Amino acid sequence: MRLGELIPAPYRMFGKVVLLGVLAGGTAATAWQVQDWRYGKRLADQARLHTESLNQLALASVAQQRAEQGKRLALEQRLASSEQTHYRALNDVQRDQGRLRDRLATADLRLSVLLDANTGAGNGSVSATTATGGVVHGSTRAELDPAHAQRIIGVTDDGDRGLIALAACQAYAKEVSTPK
Repeated sequence: MRLGELIPAPYRMFGKVVLLGVLAGGTAATAWQVQDWRYGKRLADQARLHTESLNQLALASVAQQRAEQGKRLALEQRLASSEQTHYRALNDVQRDQGRLRDRLATADLRLSVLLDANTGAGNGSVSATTATGGVVHGSTRAELDPAHAQRIIGVTDDGDRGLIALAACQAYAKEVSTPK
C-alpha cells in the first residue's frame, strides 16, 4: 500500500493546496523582496541627491556670508578712517579756539568791529582815530570788551563744532547708504 492511499481524498486535496500555497507564498515573498530592493535603491539615490543639494546650498550660503562679512569689514574700515579725519578736524578747531581765547585773555589780541562810516557824531559812535601804535587803517573800528570777545569766540567755537559734527554725520550717512 502506498502512502497516498492511506490518506483520504479530501485531506490529500488539502495537502496539495497547502503545498501550492507555500510555493506561491515563497514566490510572492521573493517578488516582494526584489521590489523592496528596487525601491530601496531609488530611496538611497534620492537621499544621496538630497544630501548633495543641501551641501551645495550650504557652500553657497557660506560663500555669501563671507562676501557680506568682507563688505562689512571694508565699510567699518572706511567709517573708522572718516571718524579719525573728523576727530582730527575737531581737535584742530578746538586747539585754534583755545589759542584764540588765551590770546584774548592775555590782551595779546583784541577784537574789534567795523563801524558804519555813515553814522553821525553824537549817536554813540567812536572816533575814527586809532590808538598810538595801532595799525588799523581806513574805516572806523571799535574794540570789544574782552569778556564780550570771549563770549563771541565761545559762540563761534560751538558753531565750528556743530559744523564738524554735521559733516561727520553726513559722511557717515553717505558711506552707509552707498552700496559698494
